[in-house]
Amino acid sequence: MNRTTLKKKAAILAALGIFSFSGSFAFYAPPQAEAGLLDFGDVITNGIQIAQARNTIQKYIKALDTTPEGQQHTLETLQSYTGVYDDPQLMEQLGNIISNMTSAIGQVDKSVYDLPYVYYVTPLEYFNAACGMSHVMMVNQGTFAFTPSEDELAVVIGHEMGHGQAHHSAKGVARKIDRSLLAQIGSAALGGTELTNILTANAYKYSIVHADKGDEKEADALAWEYITHSNYNPGACAAIWQRALEKLGDNAQSGVDLWLNPSDHPNNMARRDRYEKKLEEYSGKHVAVKDGLVKINGKTFVTPAPAGGMSTAERAYFVEGNLAAAYHNGHNKSAARAEGNTVMLGAQPIMTCVSGDESTQTLVDRLNKIK
Repeated sequence: MNRTTLKKKAAILAALGIFSFSGSFAFYAPPQAEAGLLDFGDVITNGIQIAQARNTIQKYIKALDTTPEGQQHTLETLQSYTGVYDDPQLMEQLGNIISNMTSAIGQVDKSVYDLPYVYYVTPLEYFNAACGMSHVMMVNQGTFAFTPSEDELAVVIGHEMGHGQAHHSAKGVARKIDRSLLAQIGSAALGGTELTNILTANAYKYSIVHADKGDEKEADALAWEYITHSNYNPGACAAIWQRALEKLGDNAQSGVDLWLNPSDHPNNMARRDRYEKKLEEYSGKHVAVKDGLVKINGKTFVTPAPAGGMSTAERAYFVEGNLAAAYHNGHNKSAARAEGNTVMLGAQPIMTCVSGDESTQTLVDRLNKIK
């Protein structure tokens, strides 16, 4: 596909808002309009006409964002643009995560069942995921390579589903409507395909929609709520940002940054630390992590060895997540014990010891003393 064709597709997608991802990335700069394309003059001055034109666009946005027909159109258009990576194993893994997260979301937001999410894997090799309008989820194949943990992938998906549940893309598109576009629609009284053509002609005015800091914080908070209603480790919320810090730095404008951290977004460290505070609160202030050291009631429990492709710090957040869940669910009332190489607290696994860790029994004895 040549660059001119791609630019035309980008214009159409951006204009319709169906390629507008909350917290995602722009593939390239918006295309420039041809000379004379917007030479309509100052046609509308009447506030009623402007309101009517805005209402027309809002109806189109709502149809694209909330109906099965809009969803199918969005899916097909996005797939034609990005391409589809045909990997049954990745699709199965992605489907399982979305199914699990849908069940978790359903416990706090029944609207998730109104328009079930559709999804696909792109052939792009860097870490990126995005949720477009109408609950269309795309995940780069590089995302699966970035982290070995399904729990961390669930945080990624949960964040994007937070954008979807909050309709951030649709709201972002609506915010981009300006007076010039309204004037053209109102003056020509266009609708249907003609309105689509006008929107396409004005595509240069639209950039790929990035959520602002408020949207990002809301999606982060929703991801936490969803994860804590699932069987995934809540420590993964902090762990994924620790991984991003280690692999990509705090404010790098590439890879994961283009997914969730463009320059107007909270940085990776702030997000990690915010989730760590949530873990402390979730545990009833019994558990905390600092620089890879896991503490219980202010006393040292463990500094995990690097393992499974994770650093000491990243792994520590998983231990903190398990401990936080144990305290939150009352498992701390039981004695710690060893099951093979795993430290257990009641029914909650806390940590599976590997080479480089202290012995399982040492940690069990310590946990019973300080819990």
